[in-house]
Amino acid sequence: MSVKMERQLDELLASTSEIVVNQIIGNAKIKVSDITHDSSKVSRGSIFCCIVGENADGHNFAKVAAANGAIALLVERRVEVDITQVFVSDVRSSMGYLAAELFNRPSEKLNVIGITGTNGKTTTAHMLASILRQHGWSTSVIGTLTGSRTTPESTDLQRLLAEELNRGGQAVVMEVSSHALALGRVEGTSFKATVFTNLGQDHLDFHKSIEDYFAAKARLFTNQFTELCIINRDDVRGSLLIDTISKDKELCIESFGMSDAKAVHADASKISFDWQGQKIESLMGGNFNVMNALAAATAAAKLGVTVGDIAKGLAAASAVPGRFESVSEGQDFSVVVDYAHTPEALQNVLLAGRKIVGEQARVIVVFGCGGGRDQSKRPKMGDVATKFADVVYITSDNPRYEDAQTIVKEVLQGVSNGSGVSSKVITELDRRLAITAAFAAAKPGDIVIIAGKGHETTQTIGANETPFSDVQVSRELLKAAS
Repeated sequence: MSVKMERQLDELLASTSEIVVNQIIGNAKIKVSDITHDSSKVSRGSIFCCIVGENADGHNFAKVAAANGAIALLVERRVEVDITQVFVSDVRSSMGYLAAELFNRPSEKLNVIGITGTNGKTTTAHMLASILRQHGWSTSVIGTLTGSRTTPESTDLQRLLAEELNRGGQAVVMEVSSHALALGRVEGTSFKATVFTNLGQDHLDFHKSIEDYFAAKARLFTNQFTELCIINRDDVRGSLLIDTISKDKELCIESFGMSDAKAVHADASKISFDWQGQKIESLMGGNFNVMNALAAATAAAKLGVTVGDIAKGLAAASAVPGRFESVSEGQDFSVVVDYAHTPEALQNVLLAGRKIVGEQARVIVVFGCGGGRDQSKRPKMGDVATKFADVVYITSDNPRYEDAQTIVKEVLQGVSNGSGVSSKVITELDRRLAITAAFAAAKPGDIVIIAGKGHETTQTIGANETPFSDVQVSRELLKAAS
């Protein structure tokens, strides 16, 4: 559903108090009807935002944008295009506020809940959305499973929120990535509540240090964005975040932790526990999903949802693709596919697998590390795998433009005996063959965990994307063996 909001440019800018305009060249009385950062998405009457990015400079696409119908430009420097130009110091941080104002500040009219953290964002978002629907709110989700980016660029985000409002939506649960916070994608968004799941090692190719990574996440828990903060007190950084923001009297802080859950039971396909006098059940397996359910339940309770509706909403939530997803074709061992691609997430799923099978059976893991991403976590992934699994198959996982064998060698540097060699570690670069070997090795009662790609349906090697789904491949292999 398209949204058209026509505003006179000078009035639009005057209403956007968060932006400092340094200069306007051209006619400021023109009527604008859309805003975008993508020259290919420009429509007639648009403002085109010239972002200075790491790999491309939007100012170089201004002529293309003008040819496509742009009526004005948001710029940091003058370009040789004969349309109105609005000068600001930082286009990226300004355009979210401008988009929000153009679309009539949609987040202020919706119940927008932002969820950030290294692991658990997607599952928590889907659990919370199910609860809010049970509460009677028309609710949508924005995140890893809904678009090419976990959090859309700010111009797209504000348009999406406006479209949701126009559809009669009442709530939006969205994953907020550290990239989004560092790059200003949620500028102009007002959150009814924000949720912190945890912090582990990820994206250090972008943030450079764990401190910078945490600082990006922590931005969401300020009165610039919200007044209600829901935080995991069991996480070291979550506890630090609580201590840090507790000094801000404008913020309401609610914590959650595993001690909130009683009589916990978890297997490969479901969890159950007692919470606030209510039996909670969910079709999402793995004991770590208890924490995700607690995050969703705590946020919902603070938003006014009854404990009864929280329980019904969690029970109604369908399993999330690629998140501890159980694959069964009648085999006598368990198979689980999970998106775990950080050391902490891999440890969580392996420990969950151990609890499911007990000490009498084995945990077998198949995993790899993606190319073009944080290299420092690769040996840590190898260390975690060999510490918490009985048999380890190291394979390819979207090597992109890196050599897959080199990535595997870096993973092997972390094998727990320090030599990179272990009798329980097998390397097989062909991911299908690695999964095949893991299934062949599995004995009755074992669990095979295939980690890293989760919901993804392609394998990226160089510039080529070929179809590959861990779930689909697993089903094919299991059916063929039955």
